[in-house]
Amino acid sequence: MNKVYRQHRKKTAGFTLVEIMVVIVIIGILAGIVGVNVISYLSKAKVNAAKTQIASLHNAVNMYKIDTGEYPDNATGLSALVVQPPGVTNWNSDGYLDGKNEIPLDPWNNEYEYLYPGSFSKFDILTLGADGVDGGENENADIYNSDVVNKTQSSLGG
Repeated sequence: MNKVYRQHRKKTAGFTLVEIMVVIVIIGILAGIVGVNVISYLSKAKVNAAKTQIASLHNAVNMYKIDTGEYPDNATGLSALVVQPPGVTNWNSDGYLDGKNEIPLDPWNNEYEYLYPGSFSKFDILTLGADGVDGGENENADIYNSDVVNKTQSSLGG
């Protein structure tokens, strides 16, 4: 009787190849669904980070204008927020970016662009998005300070 039990146990122990394949397919389907959602959230997070950085740079440029009486020119651009340009007086010795000594890159590791005078406001600060090319949609869309600041003010009732 002990021999019969051992033979029966060998036949029922473990999983069949079909059962393992079904589990692998289910895991693959779930990973595909979760992966798409995670990529979508990461994409949105980068866009939101760019908007936040642009709003911060916009405010810093305005503080620069209040202190010096003029906006940074195109030659110095955003670097005027961290390094005093020659001939500029009343520049804040701490800079305008909370003690940072360099301008942050956008979430796609590109430099923010600065234009004075701007096309959409007194000055433009922008990123060309993930693709680094003018135009685009979603993560590839260009983000301008005029869009970010206007939407923020609208949401605050201003």
